[in-house]
Amino acid sequence: MVEKLLRTHPNLKKLYLLLRNVDQITASKHFRDEVVEKELFRVLKEKWGGDLKTLVSEKICLVSGDISSPNMGLKDSNLLEEMKNRVEIIINFAASTNFDERYDVAFGTNVLGAKHVLNFAEQCSNIEILVHVSTDVLLAFVSNQREGVILETPCKLVESVDGTSKLDIETERKIIEESLRELRNNRDMNETTKSLVMKDLGTKRAKMYGYPNTYAFTKAMGEMLMNDKIDDLPLIIVRPTIVTSTYKEPFPGWIEGLRTIDGFIVGYGKGKVTRFPSDVSSILGLVR
Repeated sequence: MVEKLLRTHPNLKKLYLLLRNVDQITASKHFRDEVVEKELFRVLKEKWGGDLKTLVSEKICLVSGDISSPNMGLKDSNLLEEMKNRVEIIINFAASTNFDERYDVAFGTNVLGAKHVLNFAEQCSNIEILVHVSTDVLLAFVSNQREGVILETPCKLVESVDGTSKLDIETERKIIEESLRELRNNRDMNETTKSLVMKDLGTKRAKMYGYPNTYAFTKAMGEMLMNDKIDDLPLIIVRPTIVTSTYKEPFPGWIEGLRTIDGFIVGYGKGKVTRFPSDVSSILGLVR
């Protein structure tokens, strides 16, 4: 997203980019090493040459914070006020994507994170649109539970998958806090075991309300919070499917890491994987 904004939107005034780091120096190093120095920026480097560093410094403001904290973890009150006055577009795609993540970690990012972004958006005086990136896992799972055409509608607050059980997000938060308190008081339990307990808790709570895993459950709750504000904010909720390599821009075939379907694609490209068992009527969705 950063690369395309810099390459195709010359009128971009400022991009406030939230990075989850402890300080500005670490955030700057992470952005340089993990973003700008990637091969993905090759076209921009060829176009701008030595001026790319100047372009980046003028257009991008690195904000060190944590979406799971109030005010997204921003400590600089002056910067926070500046953002509230200047930001027009917010795109929230921060997420914990491990299916069996610790419940407290997934809840902090996918649920509280959505809540804190909403709170910030409501305070932005010039807000034009808030885009919340959710997951197609929700639609895919719900579709498997029902027959016929399934319309893609946002998750509604307090409803379970089947619409019968009452889900209370505040209750879930309290359950997490109580579980963490009990684990802290248990000095006989090591950190690995405590982590497993929190993972099991997430799975248990997810299945209780009809979701397959902690990821889908917490992403659904994040959507519920967003959808509850749909009459108060200009809001778009998108559910992209698996994101793979670049199709055309800035050049074909760029991919980073081996996640989800990526391992299969690489295996097929190397001739290591020659077949993949599936139902003949299966539909596979990918975003390039």
